[in-house]
Amino acid sequence: MQTNLTRQQAVDLLRKYNREAFHIQHAFTVEGAMRWYANELGYGDEADFWATVGLLHDIDFENWPEEHCRKAPELLREAGVGEDMIHAICSHGYGLCSDVEPVHQMEKVLFAVDELTGLIGAAALMRPSKSVMDMEVSSIKKKFKDKKFAAGCSREVIAQGAQMLGWELPELFEKTILAMRSCEESVRQEMTGL
Repeated sequence: MQTNLTRQQAVDLLRKYNREAFHIQHAFTVEGAMRWYANELGYGDEADFWATVGLLHDIDFENWPEEHCRKAPELLREAGVGEDMIHAICSHGYGLCSDVEPVHQMEKVLFAVDELTGLIGAAALMRPSKSVMDMEVSSIKKKFKDKKFAAGCSREVIAQGAQMLGWELPELFEKTILAMRSCEESVRQEMTGL
């Protein structure tokens, strides 16, 4: 799987439809996490593809939240994005706002990690460091069990994603913390330019 967009083209496309810093930061975080996972899981030759899918996965969410994953194909096709990437992007909403099932390993990772990066990011903001660098799996386990904390992050989706991948939740938590550590500084740098 190869992306037919440069990173700058993908960033420009993201910013064409997203203005809120929260959504842009989430996109950069998922991009970085997906790049880490591609390399970690032996898909390094597809890392750009994985990262671009992560960057663009919520392209339609800010302006068309009620059409999330249904408006995306139109926006992506207009930009010349290939069908394999469109499938991957739409698969992260499987069962919620999309009937596109995650099939490829990358799609399963995106499904699991999208919501989890939100939960971990919210937990990081509560820490004195405001960072994932000193985050432990045990603190995410506690936040995961507290349904009131970051209530918008679906625990069911995270658990379903772990199951799709054949991982226990602590393994998914640990890997995703490491993935977010790998990109925390680059995300911070991207956000200072806004």
